[in-house]
Amino acid sequence: MVSVSDAQAIILNLIQPLDYQRNTEVVDLLAADSRILATPVTSPLDFPHWDNSAMDGYAVRYEDVQHSSAEQPAVLEIVEDIPAGYQPKSTIQSGEAARIFTGAVIPAGADTVVMQEKTRREENRVFILAAPKPQEFVRHKASFYQAGTQLLPAGIKLNASEIAVLAAAQCPQLNVYRRPRVAIFSTGDELVTVDQPLQSGQIVDSNQYAIAALVKESGAEPILLGIVKDDPVVLERVIAHAVAIADIVLSSGGVSVGDYDYVDKILESLRAKIHIRSVEMRPGKPLTVATFPSTDPMNRVSTNSPLYFGLPGNPAAVLVTFWRFVLPAIKKLSGITEGWEPAFLKVRSHDELRSDGKRETYLWGKLHLIDGVYEFHKAGGSHSSGNLINLAQTDALAVLPVGKTLIYPQEEVQVLRLRNG
Repeated sequence: MVSVSDAQAIILNLIQPLDYQRNTEVVDLLAADSRILATPVTSPLDFPHWDNSAMDGYAVRYEDVQHSSAEQPAVLEIVEDIPAGYQPKSTIQSGEAARIFTGAVIPAGADTVVMQEKTRREENRVFILAAPKPQEFVRHKASFYQAGTQLLPAGIKLNASEIAVLAAAQCPQLNVYRRPRVAIFSTGDELVTVDQPLQSGQIVDSNQYAIAALVKESGAEPILLGIVKDDPVVLERVIAHAVAIADIVLSSGGVSVGDYDYVDKILESLRAKIHIRSVEMRPGKPLTVATFPSTDPMNRVSTNSPLYFGLPGNPAAVLVTFWRFVLPAIKKLSGITEGWEPAFLKVRSHDELRSDGKRETYLWGKLHLIDGVYEFHKAGGSHSSGNLINLAQTDALAVLPVGKTLIYPQEEVQVLRLRNG
């Protein structure tokens, strides 16, 4: 049995980002949300595209207004109105100004904008009531970004702000990593699908639905292979097929030490190398992690060598082990260069949290922002690995390390944050 930290290190060392040469695709900008950028982006455009005004006011020559005040205002002749999107026709001479609006092009000859609140207009004259700073409210061409330099690096997730930048840079198509393919199946004679009548002793297979949803949330593509009965021949055939079509394989159940837990033996028969058989955590102790034969001398996961996770069968354990180990692996595989490690926070506990201290223990609940400080509220009811019901609306896992048996209310606790917002 390995520690949680050792298990994380083993898994993240085994997984490597998708190979750029064989695992990218071109998508339209509107389809690029949440994708991972595969190549750096440059633009032929400067930002701003030209010198423009950051304020509604008057474009002037600084030397004409540098001594202005309410008592002795500079008085300038207005020679042009310049709205946004208009190309100025005039060159501002000494004693002249142009009415200008936010985003409009600065006319030739002008070097400063005086905001309208510090002026008074009388017909075609403007009185400057306060001296501006040199070049005030002028956004200079290329001051935000210079054409031809890197605009966005490879390996980032494209969210709304990045999409906005790419749209402004007139990048209609992008080279992104393909979505990782994750094969999913559940094992057990007792399992039935959601649309089957439930007989005595049977259990609805919720794990496959939960895992599929989590895989989609991670940005990967779930491949559902259904329920596999406790038949070694059938199970071996399904595992071999999953390994052939996926980057990561996730099975639930069949990895403990019972008479019908066949997964580890089948993996060995398929020449897999088992790196982890159990982890020092609760819930989630029975966790198998394996790789298959690869030409990579470092025995790291390549395009043809998927990483296999044999998850526990109990639903709470499935979710906890996915959040703790599988999600970071998918993120790293996806090509993202940073931010794939689990995100832990230190927060205040609202409730008393208990553990037997023998294994690293995870308790689920929700984070609440109380007077500007995050507080963890433990979900009510049993925290049994078989209790799925109180996992609803969970957004954080409180972590009690080995040897820690009690955390008092208002005491600090480390939590694994599961989602933002």
